[in-house]
Amino acid sequence: MNTTLVKKANAQSLTNELQWLSTVINTQVNLYWNKTAVDTSIYDIQPPDLTEDTSPYARTVTHYQMDFDERIILILSLAPYIQPELLDIFLIKNDNLNSGFTQVGGIKGKHHAGFIPTGETAAFILAANNLENRFGIAEIFGKEHIFYKHKILQLEPVAAIEPFLSGALHISTAYLHLFTGGSTYQPDYGIHFPAKKITTDMDWSDLVLAEHTLNEVMEIRDWINHGDNLLSDREMKKRIKPGYRAVFYGSPGTGKTLTASLLGKAADLDVYRINLSVVASTNMVETERNIAAVFDYAESKKCLLFFDEADALFGKRTQIQNSNDRYANLEIAYLLQRIEDYPGVIILSTNLKSNLDEALTRRFQNIIYFAKPDIEQRKRLWQNSFSDKTLLEDKIDLHNISSQYELTGASINNIVRFASLMTMKRGDNVILLKDLLQGIRKEFEKNGKAL
Repeated sequence: MNTTLVKKANAQSLTNELQWLSTVINTQVNLYWNKTAVDTSIYDIQPPDLTEDTSPYARTVTHYQMDFDERIILILSLAPYIQPELLDIFLIKNDNLNSGFTQVGGIKGKHHAGFIPTGETAAFILAANNLENRFGIAEIFGKEHIFYKHKILQLEPVAAIEPFLSGALHISTAYLHLFTGGSTYQPDYGIHFPAKKITTDMDWSDLVLAEHTLNEVMEIRDWINHGDNLLSDREMKKRIKPGYRAVFYGSPGTGKTLTASLLGKAADLDVYRINLSVVASTNMVETERNIAAVFDYAESKKCLLFFDEADALFGKRTQIQNSNDRYANLEIAYLLQRIEDYPGVIILSTNLKSNLDEALTRRFQNIIYFAKPDIEQRKRLWQNSFSDKTLLEDKIDLHNISSQYELTGASINNIVRFASLMTMKRGDNVILLKDLLQGIRKEFEKNGKAL
């Protein structure tokens, strides 16, 4: 089904669902305030039949076998985005207090003129004054419910002294996008989502690593391919935690990021790189919120998470000397907990293993060293870097260059890029030795080294 048809199917499904929600709300309002109502209970109002409905919305409801209450809460969370005026009924005022009715909950947005439902709103619609039903509604917002576990919707956090049902009802961006746009949501990199999707056109044959390093990388690929079956078929869930956590360490340019990209590519997993030096620069509240956004999205899409510059946040544990140090440790504890609970693959990258806190590394299944390439590996990197559409000048001896200059794969790529650009500038396709040497000189100078 193309995007246009998916949007049309979603629109029809949501139109029917919103009409049902409106009827339920009006019935409950009339019953609560002892006004005339067609039905004596909201549960007499049958929800739309989704049996033959193939829209993403209907498939989601059917897949999770949502009951009456769950469907009301789901469509209630969508209402402010697609038919906000439907909730205007809750803007009524209590004339005795000259304010809104406490029992219907709701909040006003900063820019949104309408009513934003809270957990209290859902509880009023579905339970009114029935405490037993209210307790059941509260459980729907618990961490064991499908809404939370599958990152469909949740209540926004509130102050510790406030009832948790007073939190705003918030549908995840991923599901909002699916139910309205009909396609998979991919967030944009930014301060509120500090993760960037990375891809590669390279293949395993382009990756040049020491044999023992490659063997350890293949252990991660084995987990990606067989981990789920190990947990279920071999009944290992009681003995090992889901997910796989590894540390890549070694000098810049030795293939850590490429390896993470290739692992994702091989398993058809999106790979997101999180720069922890950027994350660590925000305040604690922002850090937790931004980290949560990344993990919530990644869990819903089964992404591979690659944390770059891990020592920026996971360095030797800070000794508490002031409030900033205490907050820094709280940030670490929060992120570490999310990493431990993540059911997918997480890779932390750092230049020096010694920079990382030992309490962190003990929690990881594998710690893999990416050494600088030796002479033969450098020669392979040189050979892999040139385009098939270019020729090498006869004076170029790749073995000699590999022996004489200690370079990483990233540096070699930069040099070949420069030399190839020079061929375009001249209007030919021959890589010249002088251009390679100039590129090598530039790379050494960039890294503060003498040629």
